[in-house]
Amino acid sequence: MVSAILLGLCIGVSLGLTGAGGGILAVPALMFGLNMSLAEAAPVALIAVGAASAVGAVQGLRRGLVRYKAALLMAVTGGITAPLGLALARQIPAAWLSVGFAAIMLLVAVRMVRQSRPSSDRQTPVPERAKACHLSAETGRFIWTRRTAATLGSIGAASGICTGMLGVGGGFIIVPALTYFSDARMHSIVSTSLMVIALVSAATVGSALAHGLSLTEAQWLFVAAAISGMVIGRMASPHVPQTVLQRVFATVCVIVAGVLIWRA
Repeated sequence: MVSAILLGLCIGVSLGLTGAGGGILAVPALMFGLNMSLAEAAPVALIAVGAASAVGAVQGLRRGLVRYKAALLMAVTGGITAPLGLALARQIPAAWLSVGFAAIMLLVAVRMVRQSRPSSDRQTPVPERAKACHLSAETGRFIWTRRTAATLGSIGAASGICTGMLGVGGGFIIVPALTYFSDARMHSIVSTSLMVIALVSAATVGSALAHGLSLTEAQWLFVAAAISGMVIGRMASPHVPQTVLQRVFATVCVIVAGVLIWRA
């Protein structure tokens, strides 16, 4: 019980401090800390990460940071493709899923390291005219075109498949994709991503419940602790240097990915 609470708090705090980043550690935490298989850990991680993300999304809505129309579109397409991810997870060998999960963690680590570098060391950002999703200078909301809708829908569909297969992945597709394809600010992107994660997680968990998912007391404690940790992390985030968080999180991702590959 104590292990479940401590792991949940750590995941929630990490999620609150790094935006959507902490969720990627939920599955390996459940696997290593509570001795669960990847297939068992994925839906529990979805519940914990989804509930914690909902808390962050509500905060973003109150501050006017969430682009809710874009979030709803991505959530709908993600909800449609998430059951496909769950079906693939039941067909693909567990070792392959572990390797795929490790690969995503390594990609996230690379992205975190790049973001932590000084702006002068980064690559030149994509020009605004090349981006598919533009914000209106007057309203601060997306200007909707067919290209905008197709881009956002595709991002949501890809995140849904990844979420269904691995229990995480939505934020690590949505955040960098919106950064690349839109001119929204990072605070808005993270808040919008949290809303999508919460909605897609709810749809995926619903599908898992239909297949007989049930949680133990320790797993429910993990979920409750993750929500509490999310609140703590959001309160502490303004006082922690973002560069330090990104580099530490990248290191943890590399370590956990190595362990996953070794076990696979």
